[in-house]
Amino acid sequence: MKHSTEEFERRKKEWEEKSGASKLRPVKFTTVSGEPVEMLYTPDDTAGIDFENEIGFPGEFPYTRGIHPTMYRGKLWTMRQFAGFGTPEDSNRRYHYLLENGQTGLSVAFDLPTLMGRDADDQISQGEVGVCGVSVSSLADMEILFKGIPLDKVSTSMTINAPAAMLLAFYIVVAEKQGVKPSQLRGTIQNDILKEYIAQKEWIYPPEPSMRIITDMFAYAVKEMPKWNPISISGYHIREAGSTAAQELAFTLADGFAYVEAGIAAGLKVDEFVPQLSFFFNSHVDFFEEIAKFRAARRIWAKRMRSKYGAKNPRTLALRFHTQTAGCSLTAQQPENNIVRTAYQALAAVLGGTQSLHTNSMDETLALPSEKAVTIALRTQQILAFETGVANTVDPLAGSYFVESMTNRMEAQAEEYFEKIDALGGVVQAIEQGFFQREIADAAYRYQLELDKKEKIIVGVNDFIKEDEQISIPLLEISKEVETKQRQRLAEVRSGRSDIEAKAALEELLAASKNGSNLMPALLRATRAYATLGEMCETLKEVFGVYEEPVVF
Repeated sequence: MKHSTEEFERRKKEWEEKSGASKLRPVKFTTVSGEPVEMLYTPDDTAGIDFENEIGFPGEFPYTRGIHPTMYRGKLWTMRQFAGFGTPEDSNRRYHYLLENGQTGLSVAFDLPTLMGRDADDQISQGEVGVCGVSVSSLADMEILFKGIPLDKVSTSMTINAPAAMLLAFYIVVAEKQGVKPSQLRGTIQNDILKEYIAQKEWIYPPEPSMRIITDMFAYAVKEMPKWNPISISGYHIREAGSTAAQELAFTLADGFAYVEAGIAAGLKVDEFVPQLSFFFNSHVDFFEEIAKFRAARRIWAKRMRSKYGAKNPRTLALRFHTQTAGCSLTAQQPENNIVRTAYQALAAVLGGTQSLHTNSMDETLALPSEKAVTIALRTQQILAFETGVANTVDPLAGSYFVESMTNRMEAQAEEYFEKIDALGGVVQAIEQGFFQREIADAAYRYQLELDKKEKIIVGVNDFIKEDEQISIPLLEISKEVETKQRQRLAEVRSGRSDIEAKAALEELLAASKNGSNLMPALLRATRAYATLGEMCETLKEVFGVYEEPVVF
């Protein structure tokens, strides 16, 4: 109901005169994305909102308030800690530790060679094996990584993109060896190559064959893995690259729509494959802006899926997402402050209705997380879930003049970006023209200027600085022996397998890449023959080629 009556306007003006607006602190009252924030929000800021069609009830269109009617009263979010380092043995020990301490899902971090489709004994891998994640070059590594972990009981997320199909094949075969069918597996593989071209830059093949690999995985998952998400469309890395909240929202959803269209073009039905698509967002430091972003994401997705793509299945309309707190907000200075930052960011994710959450550890700007740091990060989620009371009611901020107004603004800004992307010919064409890259670079530059001028403050970095600070927290160190061990294991795999079977499997993979048949059966055969990750990726390069990014000024 609109409150701009004569009496309301008189009262508002009277309040403004008494508010002491001339005595405000000399700072810019904007979000971290640079959006202006009014001193006061009133019913006028939400007067045009249609409750039924814009806010609604939880678990119902447009899903602004959450995708489940009961949300956390029915089931808490999945607590995942992104973990992986050194050898598979090292990471396996960490996984068992986390599960024993109450973590409810696994999230695998791979090292750079694995992310780039390179084996541990590749010359280019030298010095990077096991450093930023776990080293996986073959099925043998994957078997050790999940040793003693029942894959029919645990949900697993794997953050890998260009070689995602190979790592999924490894995981499926490990499950087979446990007696677990693909249909029983629950989890997600990131597999978002468009985001790589936009922000993270870890690609192998050009866009067209990369999209073919992804739609092959969609088709396989629909038929064989109904509980598995074959893609997690990621805004996280877009935000880490320096985007605003609105850019993260718009660019991520635009990528999502591009994958939907690719699936349709490959002959898949919207209401069959889209329910298995999931999303991955960043929870940054601006508390209310992040909550509004999550709420707007669900609403935009539901509207677009129904109006443009004709979806009828409620599961198609309901955007599901994982959240990770903002790595780029962590500081090497005064690292204990990162515990507080992470707690607020996790709270925003929960109030925004996330289905799954990773909380960063305080030491991640200095090294991979230590056992102590990762325990504190996990305890942060558990305190949120069991002590704060925020899980007791669904979408408690709904109806807030500020939050609803910001949710509307976020939606409007995303729609403006969709128009610009469409005008450029779509996501792939916009990538090739450098549109996303320039938008993110401009936003990052603006924010850095604000920090340099102290218009925005990062505690311990550009203000409240401790002179001669000594870092006293324990750090995880990766031994140089990791690379030696991984190379030795790979040599044992090559010498112990049947070269005839491995060669025949790789030839089948080459043929599938040429004739257009689904790649997953051939990848599974190659995996069972202990063909390596690098061998599979090199085989596909023969047909698909390697992507080179255009120079953008």
